[in-house]
Amino acid sequence: MNQLITPYGGSLKDLYDQDASGRAEAEALTLRSWTLNHRQLCDVELLLCGGFSPLEGFMLQKDYLRVLTEMRLADGTLWPIPVTLDVNEIFAEKVHEGERIALRTTEGMLVAVMEVAEHWRPDKIRESEAVFGTIDRAHPGVSYLHERVGNIYLGGRLIGVFEPIHFDFKALRFTPRQLREEFARRGWSRIVAFQTRNPMHRAHVELTLRAAQQVEANLLLHPVVGMTKPGDVDHYTRVRCYQHALRRLPIQTSMLSLLPLAMRMSGPREALWHAIIRRNYGCTHFIVGRDHASPGKDSKGCEFYGPYDAHSLLLKYRDELGIEIVPFQTLVYVEERAEYVPDTEVDEKETVKSISGTELRRRLRCGLDIPEWFTYPEIKDELCRTHPPRYKQGFTVFFTGLSGAGKSVLANALVVKLMETGGRPVTLLDGDVVRIHLSSELGYSKEHRDLNVRRIGFVASEITKNGGIAVCASIAPYAATRRYVREIIETYGGFVEVYVSTALSICEARDRKELYVKARAGLINGVTGIDDPYEIPVDPEMIVDAAELSPEQAIQQLLLKLESMGLVGHIS
Repeated sequence: MNQLITPYGGSLKDLYDQDASGRAEAEALTLRSWTLNHRQLCDVELLLCGGFSPLEGFMLQKDYLRVLTEMRLADGTLWPIPVTLDVNEIFAEKVHEGERIALRTTEGMLVAVMEVAEHWRPDKIRESEAVFGTIDRAHPGVSYLHERVGNIYLGGRLIGVFEPIHFDFKALRFTPRQLREEFARRGWSRIVAFQTRNPMHRAHVELTLRAAQQVEANLLLHPVVGMTKPGDVDHYTRVRCYQHALRRLPIQTSMLSLLPLAMRMSGPREALWHAIIRRNYGCTHFIVGRDHASPGKDSKGCEFYGPYDAHSLLLKYRDELGIEIVPFQTLVYVEERAEYVPDTEVDEKETVKSISGTELRRRLRCGLDIPEWFTYPEIKDELCRTHPPRYKQGFTVFFTGLSGAGKSVLANALVVKLMETGGRPVTLLDGDVVRIHLSSELGYSKEHRDLNVRRIGFVASEITKNGGIAVCASIAPYAATRRYVREIIETYGGFVEVYVSTALSICEARDRKELYVKARAGLINGVTGIDDPYEIPVDPEMIVDAAELSPEQAIQQLLLKLESMGLVGHIS
């Protein structure tokens, strides 16, 4: 492990030791391996390069517990977010404390060796309440924790072996050490960082200019390009927008660098975390705006966090952060003045205009106009290039319901109607057919049924991303898995969930597979609707009772729904 001390942000640890790395690489051939998911890989990268200084690996339980209760590590150092390696129970049973494991990418590349010091089973309810302030699964961080994070946490030191490889925007990917060296090369001593997970628009440019002038500092645009909120604009598009925005800023006093962070969307705690990370990257100041790292509204339509809760928390800890906070009010466009001003300075008689990130994403999905007062022409063109009008986007129709409900009949009928219309390729992903061709090795345990639905969702997302139409028919009994499929598909296009609500008694009467008969007789277990639950969709785009409507009637209603959503029926 190396430690660098510079005027930029104090000491910096990185976990790459050339001698130890060489030994670790040779040793890794004999070690048990864990394949890192996207979030874990982001965490490992920032641990190894020093972005998460002073952490030297994944947290031990004593650090984790104190972070939950006091936002501090066991030694008292300020740190607001747990950074742990979650694994499944099967893997955890094989790993012993004191053992070393190899951490690899999905392609099998060795990134680090971990010295496992301990493992434990976390209380996820407690973690949700502490980190996110809620257990509402409408919060993306809470849903990720409960539905995708493994049940066992590992803690222990890391030895860096190879830096994760990025093929995109390589000239913009500075490690903390490299960025500090770049600041020194440019002669910068005061650096204010700006955090965003959205494309930059006129208000962002105006805000950053004002902040840099206010504190007389050079400006670092430091956007997150790791994991953000599901449904956000993809990072490739965002980076191109940042590059356009950078050309609107003073060339000698501004620069752009990318941060491979996996956001948790935890509002005030996350803002504190972001400030610490920017200190590690050598910044002296950090801009905190309204609703920093907020995921939006809960399941009751209320905001998860107050608009300026992050300001209050950061100012509370400003004396030990090691970086100055630059709080900023929301900037809004005033029509009469033709300029952006803080919302606190607007006269009640003036006309105020603003577009939220959520509204922008809606406009992009629906192919609606983005006004010139909101963004620059080149950024608008960039966004429209990657977000065509809705009638040109790919989409997925996902039929879900009990076995025998009529999903396959409706899915086949819809495919025929869409192919009859033409214009886009249409693919049918029927659950039974997918099991034959993609999931033949799977059984019918909860884990295997989830995996089968996730595979269907992945294929559908690829079809949607490339402008096609995917029509899926699967029981998909669990709400969490259906939500996961929706999230990965809505990143690229439309998602229409159709709940085929045919009653269980009618499904049993149609029981051509004899699943229900065998389940009632006790010959098989885990049949959805009998001894395994079907979680009814809460807010599907459409509900169809195939016992009350003929397939022709149901498909006509669905086609009207697709037309009303702007997905089909447009005449250019």
